[in-house]
Amino acid sequence: MSTSPLAPLRNPDFRWFWTAKLVDNAGSFMAPIALAFAVLHVSNSPSALGLVLAANSIPLVAFLLFGGVIADRLPRLLILRYGNLGAALTQGTVAFLVISGHAQLWMLIVLEALNGILQATVFPALQGVLPQLVDKWELQEANLLMSLSQGALRVVSPAIAALLVVSVGPGWAVAVDALSWVAAAALLLRVRLPEREPRTGSTSVLGDLRDGWALFTGKTWLWVVVLAFGVLNAIQSGAWGTLGPQHAKATIGAGGWGWVVSADAAGALVMTVLLMQRRLERPLFTGLLWVALFGLPILAFGLTDSLPVLLVCSVLGGMGIQVFSLGWTLAMQENIAEDQLSRAYSYDALGSFVAMPIGQLAAGGLAVAFGISHVIAYSGAAYVVVALLPLASASVRRLGRVSMAAAS
Repeated sequence: MSTSPLAPLRNPDFRWFWTAKLVDNAGSFMAPIALAFAVLHVSNSPSALGLVLAANSIPLVAFLLFGGVIADRLPRLLILRYGNLGAALTQGTVAFLVISGHAQLWMLIVLEALNGILQATVFPALQGVLPQLVDKWELQEANLLMSLSQGALRVVSPAIAALLVVSVGPGWAVAVDALSWVAAAALLLRVRLPEREPRTGSTSVLGDLRDGWALFTGKTWLWVVVLAFGVLNAIQSGAWGTLGPQHAKATIGAGGWGWVVSADAAGALVMTVLLMQRRLERPLFTGLLWVALFGLPILAFGLTDSLPVLLVCSVLGGMGIQVFSLGWTLAMQENIAEDQLSRAYSYDALGSFVAMPIGQLAAGGLAVAFGISHVIAYSGAAYVVVALLPLASASVRRLGRVSMAAAS
């Protein structure tokens, strides 16, 4: 069996899937910057951006568990195709409203809420596709190939989005995102997945939810890390995602913010290449040590507006995020059965995302009360501490990889 970094690309179905994700990610990585500055164009209040972001994340959290049940029951590719078309419709409408000058805050809130519902069904399905496309012993290589393309786009797309924002306006970047979803849906028509084995266990939706909960609570490493990321994502979405663009507008500008986000992606890309050279043996232990580095750019942005300092910290943060991302994905894909994987990911996402609206909504009020730079700085320090806390659990520290012999 081959362990070449490019081995999964010999599989034509993986190639088409990889290409589809390449296309939709090209637009998706523009969207956060484009949407942030579109909202700030409509309303300059920090709370306005928090409302729009929360309008997306609240429905996402609310419908995730049902999305996981659907993805373990229905063909996952079918869910992805229709989800992509739905995302194209919502993002296309946002683009039209912004470009035409008719956008109002309530309209963006409604459209992002619809987009959140779509993401709740697409996300669990997406996480369950890759183990159906490649053999277990090629999962690290397949995940790294996905990360490599995503990393390259995360470097380029935010900078392009920032350029579009300052030249022709944020609506055009959102329009590119909408078109990318249409193209991705077409490319997914070429992907074929092997027929899934007959389902076992519950036949009802509630029964599926109970089975998923039993799986989630029965694996200590799973719920411990998810609990920590519930806090980490609240910090990230509030201090970085909500206050970051607002603080950047007053300090380093939209262009500077685009470079900072791209530097984060550059770090992830460099780490992806490095990880292609070695097997990640202790995925959670190593991943959590590295992910704590993402607190550095948050802390630095609260303390300084020096662009070189922020770029260096963002590179390190991106490297840390990539190590954890691979480690977590491998832990899930290798230790959870395929017919339960989407439900496991839905519980993972629910716990990880549930506090994001709190972070997004609270960020503006905290910034008004204590000052935006102080809130960002303290948030960065808290991120480092919380990221390291799960290492107190032996099940997290000791979780290893499935051997190649066992995988075969």
